Amino acid sequence: MKTGILGGTFDPIHFGHLRIAEEARERLQLDRVLFLVANVPPHKTGRPTSPFASRLALVEAAVADHPGFEACAMEADHPGPNYSVDTLARLRRTYPDDSFYFIIGADSFRDLPEWKNYQEIFSLTNLVVVGRPGLEAMDPASGLPVAAQKQFCYSGSPEKWRHTSGNWLFFIEDTGLDISSTRLRAMVAERRSIRYLVPEPVRQLIERDGLYRIQKG
Repeated sequence: MKTGILGGTFDPIHFGHLRIAEEARERLQLDRVLFLVANVPPHKTGRPTSPFASRLALVEAAVADHPGFEACAMEADHPGPNYSVDTLARLRRTYPDDSFYFIIGADSFRDLPEWKNYQEIFSLTNLVVVGRPGLEAMDPASGLPVAAQKQFCYSGSPEKWRHTSGNWLFFIEDTGLDISSTRLRAMVAERRSIRYLVPEPVRQLIERDGLYRIQKG
C-alpha cells in the first residue's frame, strides 16, 4: 500500500492542509494519506498547543468524508518532543508492507538539517516536498542539504531524485491556499468567522468546544 503521511499540530486543521494531501494523493497515486497529529512537536515548544484529544477530534471531523484520508493518533501515548525520524521508524514497524511518502512543506525542507538524524529519514520513506505560498521556487539540486547531496542522483526529471536507499525525493507544487492556523486562532479569538477556511464540521467543533476563544500566545 502506498501511504502518504502529513504530520502537523493541526491547531486547527484547515483547507490548506487538506488540499496539500489531496494533491499529493492524486499526483503520486497514493492509496491513503495519514494525518499524523503531533503530540509535542519539537519545533513548536514555545507556544502551548490545544489538547491532543481536541486536535485529533478536529482532524477526524475534517477527513471523515474522504475515503482516502485517515486521522493517525500514533503519537498520543508518546511524551514529547516527538521527532519525525522516530515516528517514521515506528510507522515502518507498524505497517511493514507499506511504502511511505512523507509530505512536508518547502519551508520545512529548508530546515531539514536542523532535524534530529535527518539523513535517516531518506532511507525510511519517500519524501514529498510541497511548494507553499510566499516561498520562491526551489532548485532541487541546491535545495538538498549539502551533507546529503551525494546520496541522491538525478533521475532525468528536476522534480524527482533517487536516494541511495532506493527511495525517492519528489518536488510538487500545490494550488497555494494561503491559510494559516495561527491566523485562524486569532480570528476565532476576535470573534470573526472562519467559515470557508475550514471544513464545516471543524468549524462547528471549534464553536461547540469554545476553542481558541482566548489566545495562548
